[in-house]
Amino acid sequence: MTEKIALTPATHTTPPAKFSHGVKKGNILQVAGQVGFLPAVEGQAPTVVGPALREQTLQTFANVKAILEEGGASWDDVMMMRVYLTDVDHFAEMNAIYDQYFQEEGLKAPAPARTTVYVGLPAGLLIEIDALAVLG
Repeated sequence: MTEKIALTPATHTTPPAKFSHGVKKGNILQVAGQVGFLPAVEGQAPTVVGPALREQTLQTFANVKAILEEGGASWDDVMMMRVYLTDVDHFAEMNAIYDQYFQEEGLKAPAPARTTVYVGLPAGLLIEIDALAVLG
Protein backbone atom coordinates (compact mmCIF):
# COMPACT_ATOMS: atom_id res chain seq x y z
CA MET A 1 0.00 0.00 0.00
CA THR A 2 1.26 3.48 -0.91
CA GLU A 3 2.16 5.84 1.92
CA LYS A 4 0.23 9.10 2.33
CA ILE A 5 2.63 12.06 2.57
CA ALA A 6 1.80 15.54 3.91
CA LEU A 7 3.27 18.45 1.96
CA THR A 8 4.21 21.80 3.50
CA PRO A 9 6.59 23.91 1.39
CA ALA A 10 9.02 26.24 3.15
CA THR A 11 6.89 29.18 1.93
CA HIS A 12 3.93 28.02 4.04
CA THR A 13 3.23 28.16 7.76
CA THR A 14 2.15 25.12 9.72
CA PRO A 15 -1.63 24.80 9.24
CA PRO A 16 -3.68 26.30 12.08
CA ALA A 17 -5.68 23.09 12.54
CA LYS A 18 -5.23 19.38 11.87
CA PHE A 19 -4.96 19.43 8.07
CA SER A 20 -2.19 19.43 5.49
CA HIS A 21 -1.50 22.04 2.83
CA GLY A 22 -1.18 19.15 0.41
CA VAL A 23 -1.34 15.37 0.53
CA LYS A 24 0.23 12.94 -1.91
CA LYS A 25 -0.56 9.25 -2.15
CA GLY A 26 0.80 7.32 -5.08
CA ASN A 27 0.28 9.47 -8.15
CA ILE A 28 -2.54 11.55 -6.62
CA LEU A 29 -1.82 14.96 -5.10
CA GLN A 30 -4.54 17.03 -3.44
CA VAL A 31 -3.75 20.67 -2.67
CA ALA A 32 -5.85 22.09 0.16
CA GLY A 33 -7.57 25.43 -0.31
CA GLN A 34 -4.96 28.17 -0.56
CA VAL A 35 -5.42 31.90 -0.13
CA GLY A 36 -3.39 35.02 -0.87
CA PHE A 37 -0.98 34.85 2.06
CA LEU A 38 2.54 36.08 1.48
CA PRO A 39 5.37 33.55 2.03
CA ALA A 40 5.76 32.60 5.67
CA VAL A 41 7.98 34.61 8.01
CA GLU A 42 8.96 32.68 11.12
CA GLY A 43 7.34 34.08 14.24
CA GLN A 44 4.78 36.15 12.33
CA ALA A 45 1.13 35.45 11.60
CA PRO A 46 0.21 34.91 7.94
CA THR A 47 -0.22 38.19 6.04
CA VAL A 48 -2.61 38.78 3.13
CA VAL A 49 -0.75 40.10 0.07
CA GLY A 50 -3.12 43.05 -0.32
CA PRO A 51 -6.71 44.09 -0.73
CA ALA A 52 -7.13 43.68 -4.52
CA LEU A 53 -8.49 40.56 -6.21
CA ARG A 54 -5.65 40.51 -8.79
CA GLU A 55 -2.83 40.44 -6.24
CA GLN A 56 -4.65 37.90 -4.05
CA THR A 57 -5.38 35.64 -7.04
CA LEU A 58 -1.77 35.70 -8.26
CA GLN A 59 -0.43 35.00 -4.75
CA THR A 60 -2.95 32.18 -4.35
CA PHE A 61 -1.74 30.65 -7.62
CA ALA A 62 1.86 30.93 -6.34
CA ASN A 63 0.86 29.16 -3.11
CA VAL A 64 -0.91 26.34 -4.98
CA LYS A 65 2.06 26.01 -7.36
CA ALA A 66 4.51 25.73 -4.41
CA ILE A 67 2.60 22.73 -3.07
CA LEU A 68 2.33 21.13 -6.51
CA GLU A 69 6.10 21.47 -6.94
CA GLU A 70 6.75 20.16 -3.41
CA GLY A 71 4.86 17.02 -4.47
CA GLY A 72 6.64 16.69 -7.82
CA ALA A 73 3.73 18.02 -9.90
CA SER A 74 3.11 20.97 -12.21
CA TRP A 75 0.07 22.82 -13.49
CA ASP A 76 -0.07 20.35 -16.41
CA ASP A 77 -0.76 17.55 -13.90
CA VAL A 78 -3.81 19.36 -12.46
CA MET A 79 -7.08 17.66 -13.33
CA MET A 80 -9.48 19.78 -11.27
CA MET A 81 -9.45 23.20 -9.64
CA ARG A 82 -12.04 24.70 -7.34
CA VAL A 83 -12.20 28.47 -6.97
CA TYR A 84 -14.02 30.04 -4.05
CA LEU A 85 -14.90 33.73 -4.36
CA THR A 86 -16.44 35.98 -1.73
CA ASP A 87 -18.16 38.26 -4.26
CA VAL A 88 -20.13 37.27 -7.37
CA ASP A 89 -19.03 40.56 -8.96
CA HIS A 90 -15.43 39.26 -9.01
CA PHE A 91 -16.20 36.38 -11.39
CA ALA A 92 -15.35 38.11 -14.70
CA GLU A 93 -12.19 39.72 -13.31
CA MET A 94 -11.03 36.42 -11.81
CA ASN A 95 -11.62 34.65 -15.14
CA ALA A 96 -9.49 37.24 -16.96
CA ILE A 97 -6.67 36.90 -14.38
CA TYR A 98 -6.98 33.09 -14.51
CA ASP A 99 -6.78 32.96 -18.32
CA GLN A 100 -3.82 35.35 -18.49
CA TYR A 101 -1.94 33.51 -15.73
CA PHE A 102 -2.21 30.13 -17.39
CA GLN A 103 -1.35 31.55 -20.79
CA GLU A 104 1.82 33.04 -19.28
CA GLU A 105 2.56 29.77 -17.44
CA GLY A 106 2.36 27.92 -20.77
CA LEU A 107 -0.34 25.50 -19.58
CA LYS A 108 -0.79 22.78 -22.16
CA ALA A 109 -4.27 21.88 -23.41
CA PRO A 110 -6.58 20.65 -22.20
CA ALA A 111 -7.08 22.97 -19.26
CA PRO A 112 -8.14 21.38 -15.96
CA ALA A 113 -11.81 21.10 -15.08
CA ARG A 114 -12.94 23.89 -12.76
CA THR A 115 -15.77 24.80 -10.42
CA THR A 116 -16.32 28.30 -9.05
CA VAL A 117 -18.55 28.98 -6.06
CA TYR A 118 -19.24 31.88 -3.71
CA VAL A 119 -18.42 31.53 -0.03
CA GLY A 120 -17.58 33.39 3.13
CA LEU A 121 -13.86 33.63 3.93
CA PRO A 122 -12.05 35.29 6.86
CA ALA A 123 -11.96 39.09 6.74
CA GLY A 124 -9.76 40.49 3.99
CA LEU A 125 -9.62 37.32 1.91
CA LEU A 126 -11.34 37.42 -1.50
CA ILE A 127 -10.37 34.09 -3.08
CA GLU A 128 -9.40 30.53 -2.20
CA ILE A 129 -8.27 27.83 -4.65
CA ASP A 130 -7.67 24.10 -4.29
CA ALA A 131 -6.39 21.64 -6.88
CA LEU A 132 -6.28 17.91 -7.60
CA ALA A 133 -3.30 16.63 -9.60
CA VAL A 134 -2.51 13.21 -11.04
CA LEU A 135 1.18 12.60 -11.70
CA GLY A 136 2.58 10.42 -14.40
